[in-house]
Amino acid sequence: MKHILNNLPKESKDKHIENKKYFDKLKKKTPKNLDYLMQDLHDAEFKKTDCLDCANCCKTTGPLFTLADIERISKSFKQKPQQFIEQYLRIDEDQDYVLQSVPCTFLEADNKCFIYDVRPKACREFPHTDRKKFQQISDLTLKNVAICPAAFNIVEKMKEKLPL
Repeated sequence: MKHILNNLPKESKDKHIENKKYFDKLKKKTPKNLDYLMQDLHDAEFKKTDCLDCANCCKTTGPLFTLADIERISKSFKQKPQQFIEQYLRIDEDQDYVLQSVPCTFLEADNKCFIYDVRPKACREFPHTDRKKFQQISDLTLKNVAICPAAFNIVEKMKEKLPL
């Protein structure tokens, strides 16, 4: 995993233009079976990928926190939502709640998440490669392939299985 992660920034940069063109074509002509294909590719990749070996997403980016996330997590901390916000979050340029800093405050030394059971929706769904209407999140996917080796592998397999 370390080898893959070390090469990921360069490899994803090398593939960026190719991927961007691919996703532009995908948006123009979306195959009917895309959601099924993505679910299969996602499931196959995560059968062999253990996120605890990497946790690059937690180390380099922070999730958006919805109001529902804040309610759920603050309740688990026995805090009022406002206390949780003041202690851990800030409002970004898009007016979203995000972590005050990265790596994630809740990431433990063994790459486990301290709040795993109540983690934000964005964390639960990352890297979003099994999302319905996958073609609609191509900009997000282009960012995620540079962060997540599994997302990178899924996109490479996708281009192989679904040449456009």
